[in-house]
Amino acid sequence: MNELLAMEAEGELDGKIGRPRIGFLGVGWIGRHRMQAMIDSGLATAAAVADLSPDNLREALQVAPGATEAESLDALLDMDLDGIVIATPSALHAAQSIEALDRGIAVFCQKPLGRSALEVQAVVDTARKADRLLGVDLSYRFTAGMQAIRDRIGEGALGAVHGVDLVFHNAYGPDKPWFYDPAQSGGGCMMDLGVHLVDLALWALDFPGVVAVDSALFAQGAPLRDRTAQVEDYGVATLRLTTGAVVRIACSWNLHAGQEAVIGAEFHGAQGGAAMRNVGGSFYDFEAHAMQGTSRTLLASGDDPWGGRAAVDWARSLASGGRFDPAAERLVDVATTLDQIYEAAMRPTSST
Repeated sequence: MNELLAMEAEGELDGKIGRPRIGFLGVGWIGRHRMQAMIDSGLATAAAVADLSPDNLREALQVAPGATEAESLDALLDMDLDGIVIATPSALHAAQSIEALDRGIAVFCQKPLGRSALEVQAVVDTARKADRLLGVDLSYRFTAGMQAIRDRIGEGALGAVHGVDLVFHNAYGPDKPWFYDPAQSGGGCMMDLGVHLVDLALWALDFPGVVAVDSALFAQGAPLRDRTAQVEDYGVATLRLTTGAVVRIACSWNLHAGQEAVIGAEFHGAQGGAAMRNVGGSFYDFEAHAMQGTSRTLLASGDDPWGGRAAVDWARSLASGGRFDPAAERLVDVATTLDQIYEAAMRPTSST
């Protein structure tokens, strides 16, 4: 039984939208993957697709042969849709999300929702005014490992968390030129990968405030001096939280990592620790452990198809009639922290 039928059987829909009609703006690999996840869930109908690439459109229509091909965002918005999935270059996310929300259409957007907290706040404000569901593809929250770790933190199994270490090193880097254009991307590896790390730290700890930030950004081995001229490919940051905890973040593109990716999230408290790490350099396979002294206990491992879960969760909420969720304000917290990381890295250093 697919998820929509299960919801109907359990009375969860209660006369709400049912199977929403979704448009997909940008159907490259990640857009198609999210579309496939929604189709497989049975929660939504892929009603229409739009992309500038004929190859992307052709492959998308193989995934959703009943979808209508649209020429633009405006054409999508004229198709009586319930929601839209946006997977376009970062510079377009905020404006496209606002346009859809203004038309009364729910939005699920790739990260980052905006290149700055100002852009993100504008989208959230529009979603609130329109009373429409807003979701962002912060997909690592939905790994089995991070779900288990957050549960342990919430249960108090670690005690008060005082130290958090997160890393995301991508030995390849993006394959699209726009990622390296500051105007289109808003930033380099910190915007692309660091957004996940900041989100995981704040989300796992139930969004404490950030009271101080220190950071350093590098481009091809040299300190980044002009964000308008180039993007960083290596970044580190230290966040001090209102709880007293310290969060350390490191991320990179094209690092000599000795494997395809290094991804990890560690949380340490006086009573124990918990960590999620990728397995064998994989971008997709993770193990999570609870740690006590020199021993550790497996929390999650194995085949975990987490990549589309954020999209399916949004589709589930939309199908059951979900409207604006105040939790969307947390997207502004993450964006504000990223702004602070970039601002701290640009501060002049004192000479000794």
